[in-house]
This record gives sequence, C-alpha cells and structure tokens, in this order.
Amino acid sequence: MASKNVIFQVAVLSIFLAMANSAEFSYPAVFNFGDSNSDTGELIAGLGIQLSPPYGQDYFKTPSGRFCDGRLVYSIAMATNTCILQILTIIAIFLPCAKSIHLDFPAVFNFGDSNSDTGALISAGIESLYPPNGQTYFQLPSGRYSDGRLIIDFLMDAMDLPFLNAYLDSLGLPNFKKGSNFAAAGSTILPATASSICPFSFEIQVSQFLRFKARALELLAKGRKFDKYVPNEDIFEKGLYMFDIGQNDLAGAFYSKTLDQILASIPTILIEFEKGIKNLYDEGARYFWIHNTGPLGCLPQNIAKFGTDPSKLDELGCVSSHNQAAKNFNLQLHALATKLRGQYPDANVTYVDIFTIKSNLILNYSRYGFEQPIMACCGYGGPPLNYDSRVSCGQTKTFNGTTITAKACNDSTEYISWDGIHYTETANQYVASQILTGKYSDPPFSDKMPFLLKLKF
Repeated sequence: MASKNVIFQVAVLSIFLAMANSAEFSYPAVFNFGDSNSDTGELIAGLGIQLSPPYGQDYFKTPSGRFCDGRLVYSIAMATNTCILQILTIIAIFLPCAKSIHLDFPAVFNFGDSNSDTGALISAGIESLYPPNGQTYFQLPSGRYSDGRLIIDFLMDAMDLPFLNAYLDSLGLPNFKKGSNFAAAGSTILPATASSICPFSFEIQVSQFLRFKARALELLAKGRKFDKYVPNEDIFEKGLYMFDIGQNDLAGAFYSKTLDQILASIPTILIEFEKGIKNLYDEGARYFWIHNTGPLGCLPQNIAKFGTDPSKLDELGCVSSHNQAAKNFNLQLHALATKLRGQYPDANVTYVDIFTIKSNLILNYSRYGFEQPIMACCGYGGPPLNYDSRVSCGQTKTFNGTTITAKACNDSTEYISWDGIHYTETANQYVASQILTGKYSDPPFSDKMPFLLKLKF
C-alpha cells in the first residue's frame, strides 16, 4: 500500500498535470517569491543557519536548504513540465575560478562593513546603488560604496589574488576558489536588532562562513570534479582571515547614547568580536588580519549631525567625541589582538592601525595631492561638507516641491571623502599603500607576511 507521502505527491502531480493540459505552461524561467513553503536555501545561505539530517533524506539524501524531508510542492510541479527552474539564489560556491597564485596566502576570507563590502547588501536586495558609484574603475555601480576600488581590492591586487566576490552574490561568474567576502554595509559586531540597517552582523557573517566551508567540503567529498570550484581544507587552513568592522557599533550609538555610555559598551562589543575569532580559530583559521576603526569624527555625515557646534570640533574640524570613542575602541582592540596572540600561539594575529593612516592623510592631505580633506565629492549642499542626509550619492528626491540630486564632483581624485561616509578610490589606494609598508602593523611585517614582495603602488 502506498504511503501517505506518495499519495499526497500523486495528488499534487495530478493537479499540476491538469493545469499543464489546460494552460500554456512553457515558461523559459521562473522567479519565485515566498516563505519556507518554497525556500530552496535562501535562509540557510543568507543567515548561515544549519539544517541537520534527517532533513532532505527522502530525495536529496542530505539537507538541501529545504525545510522538508525532500522536495517542495513547487519543485515537484516544475519537474512535471519541460520548463527548467532557473533559481537565482544559486549556492555561490558552485561557480568557477581560474587564476593562479604566487604568494603565501591561497585565499582571503573577509568580514566587515561597507568599508570592505564588495556587494553583499546590494545582492541581498536591501539597498541599491546608482551611478556615479563605481564610475572611476568599474564604470558602473559594483556593489561598493565608492567611485571605484576599496582598500581590500588594492590589498588583493598586491597579493596577486582576484577581487573578492560577495558571498551572497551568485551571478556574474563570481570567483570563490580564492576566498569569499562576507562583509556587508551597515553591519555591526553586536547582533543586529529590529532597527538595524543590516541584518548581517559579525555573528551572522561567521555563521555564513561556517555554512560556506561545510558546503564546500561536502562537495569536495563527492569527487574531484568540484576541485576547481571551491576551496579545499588546506586552503581554509592557510587562508588569510581579514576583519574591518566596528565602525557602525560606535557611530550608530551616538544617535541614542552619551559618550560615556558608548565607552562603557566597548568591552561588550569586543567580547562579541573575540567570540567570532574563537569560532573561526576552532574551524582551523590561523592567519588573522585585524583593521582598527578610522577617525569617525572626520566623516561629513557625523560632522553634519554632531558638529554644528564649533566647540565640539577638534583642530582638524572633526567631531571630538567620535574620534575619542574610536581611539578608545582601538586601544582595547589592540589589547585584544595581543591577548589572542598569547592565547593562540600557533596563530598569526596582525593588528593594523587604520586610524593613524587615515588621520595622517586628512592632516597632510595637500602633501598627497588632495584638495578636499573633509568635503564629500558626491553629495548635495555644496561647501563646506556637500552632504545632505536626505539624499544619498546618485539619488534624486523631491522635498516641498523642490527636486535635489546628489551629484559627483568633477574630479574625485581631489577628494578623500566620496559620499560623506566612505572614501574615494584614490584615498583608498593611499591607505592600502600605507598598510603595505608594514609600519602601521603590530607586529610589523616579517618574512611570514608576503605583502612586501610585490608592491604595486
């Protein structure tokens, strides 16, 4: 006697076969929107949640991202017709890579916020970027919050590695053999809340990595045909794990907390960060590259909101309280990096002083060929900040019958700030070149760090 499951599937198939006989059912593609009744892996991939057996046991023989023992209703329906389902949320690690490496690190796995996001928040459909973003290098918006390349892009280039694709970006032949980027704009170290701009906090990014690694090794266990698509166990162990996150924890807190309250919260923030580092170490990570946070008080966004009173500004015209919070955070982050080196003697933990590099750039901007140390290139409002929180770079909006557009300046190479929050490609290149000198790192570069071998700046 047939099981209830078989009977149900026959009933469902009968319904759809009847539909196929009574309607034109030859669509070239299907784009599905829904919840867990038709989710084929989005929640699992996006948030790094794990499904354990016996999920998937009846058809896939292993958890497939579906909240079921096998196929879903619409999967069965699709199978009854000649139309082939083109699912856009492809597991990104299926896609190929074809560039050889010459330096010590075979891959890079990056965690962070918009300072190193190469497309996560855009791929997730949470935000959109419009021209002139990306105009300088990519000629169109690339998922990066800049006119061109980011610091991480220049570092990847210096290591003879391809640019990192966002973990959530499954189109355009992304390259994941040499690593993956889990950074997402607006993310924080602390867990996201209902009011957070981005749901992909550091904890979620680490969970996404764990999902990525587990899936990669699962595929490799099926045969050598997957070798060219995904990193192997050795790559995960020898890869470089980069971190540039924490800025939003501090900057966002100023909208609802005092400076004293923010300073008091820093230990809690770093406990969360340390927990993520431990999880990665337990998974075999041994090379950690940690950026501290930059001078938040020098961003036009923060000056426009918190620097209207001149007494709140320092000698550079930056908001003193924000930079004080950043310095305090960095001091404790540096101490944590030192602690991690003692705690994990078989690991390499490098702390990079981004704050000093960026502060020096703003202080001596003219020496490095810049004309504007603070004012945004792409914005609205004109000097001194050219920043209006109501309209982002490339947007056009109407307020009280007046239409305004945040446009780009004529020459972004003269500006440090791109959009009031993020840096221009030229400024990012300068920061990367200073990182690569090794002078701003603890410990300074040694023969274990490959960046000095081939500088391209």
